[in-house]
Amino acid sequence: MPTSPSHSTVFHRILYLVLFLMTAHSALAQSGRGDREVGLNLASRSAVLAQNGIAATSHPLASQIAIDILKQGGTAVDAAIAANAALGLMEPTGCGIGGDLYAIVWDPGTKQLHGLNASGRSPLGLSYEAMSQLLKDKGWDMIPDRGSYSVSVPGAVDGWFELHDRFGKLDMKTILNPSIQYARHGFPITQLIASYWKTNDNSFRAASDQIEELDNYRKTLLIEGKPPVEGQVFRNPDLATTYEKIALGGREAFYNGELADAMDAYMKRIGGPLRKADLEAHTSDWVEPVSVNYRGYDVYELPPNGQGIAALQMLNILEGYDLASMGHNSADYLHVHTEAKKLAFEDRARFYADMDFYDAPLKGLLSKEYADERRALIDMKKALDEVDHGDPRLLHGDTIYLTVADKNGMMVSLIQSNYRGLGSGLMPDGLGFMFQDRGALFTMEEGHPNVYEPGKRPFHTIIPAFVTKDGEPYMSFGLMGGPMQPQGHAQIITNMVDFGMNVQEAGDAARYQHLGSSQPTGTRMTNGGILTVESGVHGDVQRELVNRGHRVQPGNCCFGGYQAILWDAKNNVYHGATEMRKDGTVAGY
Repeated sequence: MPTSPSHSTVFHRILYLVLFLMTAHSALAQSGRGDREVGLNLASRSAVLAQNGIAATSHPLASQIAIDILKQGGTAVDAAIAANAALGLMEPTGCGIGGDLYAIVWDPGTKQLHGLNASGRSPLGLSYEAMSQLLKDKGWDMIPDRGSYSVSVPGAVDGWFELHDRFGKLDMKTILNPSIQYARHGFPITQLIASYWKTNDNSFRAASDQIEELDNYRKTLLIEGKPPVEGQVFRNPDLATTYEKIALGGREAFYNGELADAMDAYMKRIGGPLRKADLEAHTSDWVEPVSVNYRGYDVYELPPNGQGIAALQMLNILEGYDLASMGHNSADYLHVHTEAKKLAFEDRARFYADMDFYDAPLKGLLSKEYADERRALIDMKKALDEVDHGDPRLLHGDTIYLTVADKNGMMVSLIQSNYRGLGSGLMPDGLGFMFQDRGALFTMEEGHPNVYEPGKRPFHTIIPAFVTKDGEPYMSFGLMGGPMQPQGHAQIITNMVDFGMNVQEAGDAARYQHLGSSQPTGTRMTNGGILTVESGVHGDVQRELVNRGHRVQPGNCCFGGYQAILWDAKNNVYHGATEMRKDGTVAGY
């Protein structure tokens, strides 16, 4: 008598069918693509080469603005600030002056890297007990993704002036003027940003119970009540005025003067906790970038409260494997990458927090010995469903990314974000920008390093990166996209170091993203999470990963946004790359 197949067998049969259909659909979707005459066919184009200056951003107009600033005699920092200001206007779905900023700068004069943490802190006047009661009254057990409870102090403007004071040359009026003109006179919306805008609008509608008011958003960022569409000309005169006040009054105008007063009055009007005193108390911190050596290349990230060291932990684990012999995007390659990510992210969930409040064990987390211990947990035949964080103390103690380099050798790796898309939903009266919602990344779990406290920086996802070789600059790069960022950084490095891809090919190659790891907000991975892969990962590879216990999900969304500049010291030439998954370009001269 025949027996019925088990639930597990049925599940795998269905999954195989889905993977087969997705592979077939992908092949059809790619059937019109042409072939490249040189290099890897996976690349969308060649790298952009330039000698005097180069900029890679996620918007073509921002890249052009950066080059114009360089041609006027500005430094790479001047150009990066100008591009960031433009992106805050043109891509508000990813960034803006209501958000935070991090940067790594290569200074050719001192031949040193400098790290800047320009992230903001939680309101000083809102205690843990008060926050807990506010959430309880609303029926929430964690800080919501939108609304005033998620707002922390905007750090980006202070970050601009910290960078400018140390490495700038042109005055801020000159630097901000291109964005002021575009804000007043308008610019056309690009395809992808129009899609993001619509998605954000839908999310605000869904979360309207969390957001105290949306009228300012509707008046400022919608056109006749609707998100702008591709090709539509958008203007933001309020932001133009705000930029003018910053250009004339400096950081003081934003944190102590007229703009700070406007933010304070708005928060009082809607009953939010942020106050002018929080803005007045804000400071950025110059920090020492941290690094690991991966097969001869020193890869640098910034220390927590950001998640950059997760990429370094992944690379330490991956260094123990011969990835080149596995083959790029093979089942073995994707398996060890995914398992290394799971292990690093357990430590990320437990140890990454504001180091003014918690002494994260960086030396242990980044040691090769600790990587050996964690690597031993990887089974090549079976995916991990759940795993605990390690104990490194036993050993030795929706975002934009841009990069700019100038003719003198200065290179800037800069990332800036409002966190989830446009941000909290809250726009202070008449200022033209939205507050970030980064405070949603605190946990309310008492005793956790990332627990909410007044005047504290929340865990952060945005991370700039830099690579040196033999003490000289090699590459400034980043890859935006929440938890995708450390995974993307590790993929870019292995693509180039292990598989010899050039700076553009490394970004165009098909990516994976593992979702569902334990989080610094308190959630735990218990089922192995989900492994999402792009269509360039072969169906046979996907099926083999399923056999090893991975929950594979093909997708065409949310695999990050990459920009990079590589320095070719032999020929004194910059090689720039940008993200085919975004609307940006590389420009140089």
